[in-house]
Amino acid sequence: MENMGRAFRKLLQTEPYLFTGGVYDPLGAQIAERVGMTSVYLSGYSMALAQGWPDMGFLTQTEVTRIASMVASAVSIPIIADADDGYGNALSTIRTVQEYVKTGVAGIHLEDQRFPKRCGHIAGKTVVSLEEALGKYRAAVDTRDRLDPDFVIVARTDAYGAVGGSLEEAIRRGRAYADAGVDLVWCELSNASREPAVAFARAMRETHPRLPLAFNYSSSFRWHADPNPFTFRELGELGYKFIFITLFAAHAATYAMWNAMEELVRDQEQAQWRLEKTKVGHPTESHHVMARVAHFQDLEKRYIPGTEERIKASHGFDDARMH
Repeated sequence: MENMGRAFRKLLQTEPYLFTGGVYDPLGAQIAERVGMTSVYLSGYSMALAQGWPDMGFLTQTEVTRIASMVASAVSIPIIADADDGYGNALSTIRTVQEYVKTGVAGIHLEDQRFPKRCGHIAGKTVVSLEEALGKYRAAVDTRDRLDPDFVIVARTDAYGAVGGSLEEAIRRGRAYADAGVDLVWCELSNASREPAVAFARAMRETHPRLPLAFNYSSSFRWHADPNPFTFRELGELGYKFIFITLFAAHAATYAMWNAMEELVRDQEQAQWRLEKTKVGHPTESHHVMARVAHFQDLEKRYIPGTEERIKASHGFDDARMH
């Protein structure tokens, strides 16, 4: 199997820009791959939300790397995963990189927030000193170089919207993190306004013209209500080569699930009948197909004696009976 970090780097070099939606579990990543996504983003907020928590530093490193390992093993496209603030100081960041390299993801992003970190769009965030942040990024890069030089390190700065922050400080940090050897830089913005995104990209291009930037096309920004929202193409032309909607799958799933459960409460069995009719002919119609049961039945037939006879002699899903 191709090294996923190398695969992601190739995509960055050959595509005008990459875009993807954030997922939180293996099934979401598989759906993203099946519909044609070439890379996927494993969202920290989405992973926390899926466990019933806000993105305020509640999930631990071992929890998120366990999820990352399952997601990475479920798809054959590169994954960039959220590694929060490295879960501690520079030494904790070393272990975080070590553990994420083992998962099979293409890379991670690390932010310069002070612990406990929080979503960049939840008020109250603060950042560590530039010196402390640089120590963590140097530790991450050195660990990357030792274990897997293709593993991707994305440096995220929250300095723009943090307590006492500014765009100038975000630019200063972005340049310093690039000098420390990270592969992409991400400035977490506070709204859909064009000015700070353009200014940050132009400033980074002045000093680091070949460095790709990352952009959070956040659902918090309510793009649909903006009179002149960024298109992905525009962002790509500015230098934002990796564009991701962090909570895309979570928003889609919670919206659909809420409506369906509400209908079940109201309409009882008719809600299930309606759901079945709605899904007829859709790729997600059969949960057995979505779970790749036929693929694993084929493996059973190849490796486990008597499988063919057992399947034919029992009731249940078998791909051969679907045709």
